[in-house]
Amino acid sequence: MAASVPPGWPEQVRPMGAPDWEHTAVAWLFDLVPPDYRAHEVLRRYPVLLARLAGDHVAAGLEAARAGWRTVRVDLADHLPPDAIEAAVAAYEREGARLAAAARGVEVVAGALRGEVWVPRL
Repeated sequence: MAASVPPGWPEQVRPMGAPDWEHTAVAWLFDLVPPDYRAHEVLRRYPVLLARLAGDHVAAGLEAARAGWRTVRVDLADHLPPDAIEAAVAAYEREGARLAAAARGVEVVAGALRGEVWVPRL
């Protein structure tokens, strides 16, 4: 990714200011939300709104992953073998990391869609 994008900028989104960068941002944001969101024309017309909904959706998923990570050992101890519990914890950790990165990406892409200009610091 080019040096002209803020930290956390998703690789799937062209750098702001590049031709059609907004289209790549919209496509990436739609990939973060349930497929049914694509039926809402208002989200295509107003990418800032799509970014808001994507941010809310990712935040809810991140909280769910964190809650699952905290409780899976106790909640399923009587139903799964120890190796399955540890695999579940690892899955929650991977998903949490993925969602945290997505949340940061939504934050910086949403800022760019709102016209915020990122200036690198020395």
